[in-house]
Amino acid sequence: MPDPISLNTFIEGSTGAMLVETAQTWVRVFKQDFIRYLAGAGGVFLVINLMLAAKLRGRKIRPNTHPSRAQMRREFLYSTRTVAVFSTVALFTIAAKENGLTQLYLDSAERGWWYFGFSIAALIVLHDAWFYWTHRLIHDLRLFRSFHKTHHKSFAPTPWTAYSFDIGEAALNAIFVTIALIIIPVSPIALAIFLAHMMLRNAIGHCGYEIFPSRRDGRPLFDWMTSVTHHDLHHSQAGWNYGLYFTWWDRLMETEHPLYHEKFAQAVGKPLDGSAVRARKSSAAL
Repeated sequence: MPDPISLNTFIEGSTGAMLVETAQTWVRVFKQDFIRYLAGAGGVFLVINLMLAAKLRGRKIRPNTHPSRAQMRREFLYSTRTVAVFSTVALFTIAAKENGLTQLYLDSAERGWWYFGFSIAALIVLHDAWFYWTHRLIHDLRLFRSFHKTHHKSFAPTPWTAYSFDIGEAALNAIFVTIALIIIPVSPIALAIFLAHMMLRNAIGHCGYEIFPSRRDGRPLFDWMTSVTHHDLHHSQAGWNYGLYFTWWDRLMETEHPLYHEKFAQAVGKPLDGSAVRARKSSAAL
């Protein structure tokens, strides 16, 4: 058994004190991100998948799929591990801040409120680009098994799937924040809003019910945003729809599922306009 006097001496020394402080910081960050995950995934699951499930029955994207409790337990455990990875990467972000390598500024009004809003929008747009390209990267067969297989174990996803990542994928997602804070001036409140948005959109995207509004012809009202159907198609037919928040990159790189609009219209109970089918036939004829 360690000598209590020697242990106390170590803790009181500079190295020991630094390790204790680092551990305390890690625990604090873990608690914050775990609460964010519980609030986001748990809140969406409670409201959409439980409280509103009966009212949204007609908007369930895959009516015949019923995720098991075992699946959700597995997703929760993997997501908890992801939070641990996020917390570890956050230590490097904090170290970068303490060494003056980030552009984090404390007073949200320092650069004007217009910039405060711009910085949040910039983080969202840049994160979508980062997510799209890293997502495509880890779908490479040489990386998929080690980086992305865990997430696709959830063929029919739930809000708890949001953080169900392999360790490598979790690290890829986490380092975006580190890089972003190095290149973009951001206040802590703006960062918190971005992270809350990220968690909420992620959980909603996996809920299995199409809650986004549609036009009369059955197309998404906000067609530049990824709907629940958009990402659900990625889980049911991997190889399409890599975007997180927006459809821009998928359309530019021609990776959007050719029947996406038909599937969305079906999910919202609107007449199918046939445009995606016609587009697919036209492209096949070229």
